[in-house]
Amino acid sequence: MSVTIRPYRRGGWEVDIRVVAPDGTREFRERKRAPVSSRSAAVRWAESRERVLFERLMKPPQDNAPPKEVPTLREFASRFLDGHARANRQKPSGIAAKEMILRVHLVPALGHKKLNAIKSEDVQHLKGRLSTKAAKTVNNILTVLNVLLKKAVDWDVIDRMPCAITLLPVPKTSMSFYDFDEYERLVSAASALDATAHLIVLLGGEAGLRCGEMIALEWRDVDLGKRQICVQRSDWNGQVTTPKGGRLRYVPLTIRLAAAFRDHRHLRSPNVLCQDDGQPLTRQMVQYRVLRASRRAKLSRDGVHILRHTFCSHLAMRGAPPRAIQELAGHRELGMTQRYMHLSPAALDRAIRLLDQPLAVQSFGDILETGRVSEGKING
Repeated sequence: MSVTIRPYRRGGWEVDIRVVAPDGTREFRERKRAPVSSRSAAVRWAESRERVLFERLMKPPQDNAPPKEVPTLREFASRFLDGHARANRQKPSGIAAKEMILRVHLVPALGHKKLNAIKSEDVQHLKGRLSTKAAKTVNNILTVLNVLLKKAVDWDVIDRMPCAITLLPVPKTSMSFYDFDEYERLVSAASALDATAHLIVLLGGEAGLRCGEMIALEWRDVDLGKRQICVQRSDWNGQVTTPKGGRLRYVPLTIRLAAAFRDHRHLRSPNVLCQDDGQPLTRQMVQYRVLRASRRAKLSRDGVHILRHTFCSHLAMRGAPPRAIQELAGHRELGMTQRYMHLSPAALDRAIRLLDQPLAVQSFGDILETGRVSEGKING
């Protein structure tokens, strides 16, 4: 028996448990993220889980019991969605993504196979079928398959993971954003279209809001006295949930974003962005306005999310600290923010300037050797 604890790539701790029968004929292996935050708690949780697996392994076989009927992936798919994604109240967009991955990719490729018959070679064949897809897309599909099979193990549908699933390496790409001149052209073009398009561009480029957060923003979230907005909900196809990351954030307003709110003020709806009849805007409507503005500004790129990248990039380029950018953008992890920090020439320049500063005292090693500098001078 063995238990390995290692840092999980998205925070927390991953436990890798291997339990082998005394005669070596059977074994269980389980690798998952521990549902606790500290390493010591993860160790305790893994040890208790190890005991559960060992008891299951040592349970004598029931010769007279009928063999366990293992469902196919197609048969298990709806149970997985209901018992995992919906039961855990995952975001509607996440549930829809899993439904699409199962319907379009996993069920056509592996739906006819029983869960315990999905082998590592089948996973490699699936990767081959997805050879035209981006590595990140392939990894999203493989992750759903991996979670589905792990849930089947947790729910005693199958005894163990039937295959190994290895994700593809994903190259780190730079974030696409508008430079300062391009962004100003886009703001001017949006202003010439209408007040709604102007406000959408400013909400993305000067407050960092995602498309769903713009649609769900209500007037009660806007405090023009304090000159800030509270981002506390997001809309996905009419379903309102918490923002990505699960927590609200406060974003101060720039001068022209505050002015745009005042100019856009209306009583048609509690939503800031709405149609003439008071109905909320849809994602397609928001995207269309940004597309029209970008074409009017003669920009080669368009999309609401580029505005969010522009917000983070401009903050980094003007020397904002990474932690401040993380809070303003609502990034769950600082690693997301670090993708923009190569754009911060001020921070890099300050680091290099340290090499230009003269040394005040000798190196510590020299001081120890010569003994000619008193402790008081070292501390001074």
